[in-house]
Amino acid sequence: QVQLVESGGGLAQAGGSLRVSCAASGRTFSSCTMGWFRQAPAKEREFVAAISSSGGTTVYADSVKGRFTISRDNAKNMVYLQMNSLKPEDTAVYYCAAKRASIWGASYDYWGQGIQVIVSS
Repeated sequence: QVQLVESGGGLAQAGGSLRVSCAASGRTFSSCTMGWFRQAPAKEREFVAAISSSGGTTVYADSVKGRFTISRDNAKNMVYLQMNSLKPEDTAVYYCAAKRASIWGASYDYWGQGIQVIVSS
C-alpha cells in the first residue's frame, strides 16, 4: 500500500515557476513508477509526467516538455514536479500517482488527493 500527499501548489504568474511535491508512505516506494497528472476545470484528467523507479527514465506530455521536470528522491520517499515558464493553461489540480508496473505499461494503482495550481496571466 502506498499513500500519497501532495504539497507546494498555489498561485503563480505566467512565466513564473512553482514546484509541487509528493510525499509517499510505504516501503515499496522505491520500486514504484511515479507520475503526475492534472485536471483542469471541465476537462478530463491528463497525464503530465512520469519517472521510473530508479529515476533513470522520464516521460513527459508534449504540452509540458521542456518546461516541467519530474524528479524523485528514493531516500526521502519524495517525488517532485518543477514547473517553469508557467502558462495560464497549466492551471489545474495536480495529482501524484504511483504504480508497481513499469513506466510504459498499466494504469496507476495509487493516487493522492490533488493540489491546486493557478497560473494568472
